[in-house]
Amino acid sequence: MQNIISSNSGSLTMSSREIAELTGKEHRNVMADIRKMLTELHGENGVLNFQQSYINGQNKEQPCFNLPKRESLILVSGYSVQMRATIIDRWQELEAMAAKPIDPMQVLNDPASMRSLLLGYTERVIELEAKVEKIQPMADALIRIAHTEGGRCLTDASKVLQIKPREFISKLAQMGWIYKRAGVTNWIGYQDKVNAGYLEHKITTVERADGSEKSYAQCLVTPKGVAKLSLLFAHKTACDASTAEV
Repeated sequence: MQNIISSNSGSLTMSSREIAELTGKEHRNVMADIRKMLTELHGENGVLNFQQSYINGQNKEQPCFNLPKRESLILVSGYSVQMRATIIDRWQELEAMAAKPIDPMQVLNDPASMRSLLLGYTERVIELEAKVEKIQPMADALIRIAHTEGGRCLTDASKVLQIKPREFISKLAQMGWIYKRAGVTNWIGYQDKVNAGYLEHKITTVERADGSEKSYAQCLVTPKGVAKLSLLFAHKTACDASTAEV
């Protein structure tokens, strides 16, 4: 089993895949149990701190969790006695292995150990490649933002973000960025988004046929707003893809 990894801090973690294998439960059911547990322990945002991904046999990225010893034991506290015993025994085995110095010559002369190391290294490389793929949309977004100057109307901002204008405006309304007053056709930015520097309003004055003047406010997306939306849309796309794969 190659699902136990050592983090940068030197602590061991156990993946949801191995927990499923050891307990004989479906991985998707273990994932659901973990989400429920982490939400109760750490809140909604705490779930993201433990979520990882792996590449399955079809070369598709799939979500998983890597749990420290505390969280993994809390998880199986609701499982059967036999399942709990299996997980505890595995943790004791891993901790003993981690405490034992590695003899390089012994590893080189042991095909099984060499295979384990190579598999672990390969999984790590695949994991890093998957993270790069997730980061790439954000990098692309920052490149697009670097070429923007000043506020842009909603249609122009949608082109920068490579989203259809109608879909973009609909998303902004759903996300609580813009709204329309009764009897008014133009969009208006919510004040909290204006205060945050994401949106601004351009006041335009036009002359009516009778010679009187009329002023209206045009909602513009600032470069800061474009940057924020780029990250929000990239993150949502990644989350939707991960959820669909579960």
